[in-house]
Amino acid sequence: MTHAGVAGLLLTPGAGAGRDQPALVAVGEAVRESGVAVERIEFPGRAAGRRRPDPPEVCIDTVRTATSGLAERLGVPTSAIAVGGRSMGGRMCSMAVAQGLEAAALVLISYPLHPARAPERLRTQHFPALHVPCLFISGRKDALASPDEIERETAAIPGPVTLVFLDGDHSLRRRDAEVAELVAEWLTDTGMRNGARH
Repeated sequence: MTHAGVAGLLLTPGAGAGRDQPALVAVGEAVRESGVAVERIEFPGRAAGRRRPDPPEVCIDTVRTATSGLAERLGVPTSAIAVGGRSMGGRMCSMAVAQGLEAAALVLISYPLHPARAPERLRTQHFPALHVPCLFISGRKDALASPDEIERETAAIPGPVTLVFLDGDHSLRRRDAEVAELVAEWLTDTGMRNGARH
């Protein structure tokens, strides 16, 4: 039984990856099986064959447009669409929501709190503007976000926050099936509304 507020999930890839990133495909399949529509998108630069990630404003606009398009196809408001993805893609989704995109929830896999070896360059200034339920799934040895850093920084998020830490680094290699199951369960469970940390 899906959560009444979620009709669809928009998934975005990490920097240097595309919509067919295995982690996104696995999440999409698991969520689709639970009855939620899924759309995986490409950022424009990647679609044009460029290696360098698009500027944040381009990515954010892409997320906004794709969310509206998915909502329109499903005949629901954007507030019934959860958005998220891996690493940079999830970060762009969170910034879109902070800037006013009405979404049901945020699914943030390997969220990059800061660049590698630069913990002082935090990418969390927008966290106080996140009022939707947020799921963070991260590796315990992620060089871009340690469990302690995530615990500390997500305390600024007003919406319900669920934190899940798995063995692994930023890539969460060989964890695709586990991550996919966690996302599907969260979107169809009360955890989305209440938040949890483990």
